Amino acid sequence: MAIGVWISLFLYFALMIAIGVFAMRRATSSSEDYMLGGRALSPKVAALSAGASDMSGWLLLGLPGALFASGLGSAWIGIGLLVGAFFNWTLVAPRLREQTVHYGNAITIPSFLANRFPTQALSLRTVSAIVIVIFFAVYTASGLVAGGKLFESAFSGIFNFGGLSDYAVGIVITLGVVLAYTVVGGFLAVSLTDFVQGCIMMLALVIMPAVVLFGEGGGGFAQASQTLNEVDPTLLSWTEGLTFIGWLSAVTWGLGYFGQPHIIVRFMAIRTLKDVPVARNIGMSWMLISLIGAISLGVFGRAYAIRNGMDVQDPETIFIILSDMLFHPLITGFLYAALLAAVMSTISSQLLVSSSSLTEDFYRLFLRKEATDKECVNIGRVCVVLVGLVAAVIASDPNSQVLALVANAWAGFGAAFGPLIILSLMWRRTNGAGAIAGMVVGAATVMIWISMGWNGSFMGGPGVYEIIPGFIAAFIAILVVSSVTADAGEYQHIER
Repeated sequence: MAIGVWISLFLYFALMIAIGVFAMRRATSSSEDYMLGGRALSPKVAALSAGASDMSGWLLLGLPGALFASGLGSAWIGIGLLVGAFFNWTLVAPRLREQTVHYGNAITIPSFLANRFPTQALSLRTVSAIVIVIFFAVYTASGLVAGGKLFESAFSGIFNFGGLSDYAVGIVITLGVVLAYTVVGGFLAVSLTDFVQGCIMMLALVIMPAVVLFGEGGGGFAQASQTLNEVDPTLLSWTEGLTFIGWLSAVTWGLGYFGQPHIIVRFMAIRTLKDVPVARNIGMSWMLISLIGAISLGVFGRAYAIRNGMDVQDPETIFIILSDMLFHPLITGFLYAALLAAVMSTISSQLLVSSSSLTEDFYRLFLRKEATDKECVNIGRVCVVLVGLVAAVIASDPNSQVLALVANAWAGFGAAFGPLIILSLMWRRTNGAGAIAGMVVGAATVMIWISMGWNGSFMGGPGVYEIIPGFIAAFIAILVVSSVTADAGEYQHIER
């Protein structure tokens, strides 16, 4: 491995840890500082932090891999996400920023729900915290799998630590660096590193497709299109070979945005309500550019591989393979850093949200109600490490697929929290009983759907993405249960 790659990676790791140390000096004196950055994020930091923590390794591995394997039909996932993100910024962001302050200055999603529905406060905090920890353990594992794949593909045979595989070493290093800056600097460190990582990711997704298309061996749009048409014309079709169920399963990824705690917590931390539209515009621009880059990389990366006789055994590693083949070692190291940025930005956000729930909604609620802010900050740091270790165990299987793990966790959160967040912010008749029903029904539907294999094959036909039945079932459960268990006390609470 060339020295230039190591220099780039070393500088990247050093920058992330330096940001963590800086944040420790600025915003770790209280629980609100450690877990929400003191509600002082600027629009650009909030926007890129939400985007980077959202996209994760699937943007540079999973999505390009899906397009590499099956063509433009998989791009509907990105389109669905773009639409979902826009409505999330438009409908949820301003209301959540305002209402989390109004209802007891809540600093976690479970505490907001508890304050919003006081008659079911204990049950809501407990159930929502359990859902967060379970699905984030899986979600965090997907990021560690991406880190493991990077080291396994790019640094094969270099590491030899006590018999550990390159994949296992990748997991250890990825998790170690994330823990270093997250444990030390908390939410501000996570958000600032997300901002830097988001810039790196977007730049990489502009550079890579451009070089693949117009660099040596690329041939440009016309040559790439001709190559793909000769192999399989459906690779360049948005609809050919795509069933309605397949299309629906792709675009409904966008529904998941409304229920992702690691994303919507950024809305709670924006400096002022007036900053939300600015953050939305920045975030949507970043997302559009990044998704176009990822889609182009997957499709035209396939053309490049065919023209140059490349044997790509795992489509999800096309970004890594091309980084190593096409660029100077210093640039290759930067591109590897971009992949690690995508991975780490999401892992750190998920670890912090899980830690916040364990601290605020378990430790402070059941074990030490009188715990001081300093004590909670320290407990939060311990919880970050514990959740990270559990995720590492889940990620230990090198055959895990990044996109599959992300899809399961994304659907779990989207169904459990999405309908509830929307209705709690926009429908005043939503009550505590309905909230609990929606969370339980949404999460249970997703888990049952996955366990039955219906996301792979349903009633003899193509599989249905589990977020669709989960989201619908949760939405209906909230509407029905809230309607038949009207609680006048909660309405009065809302009016006050």
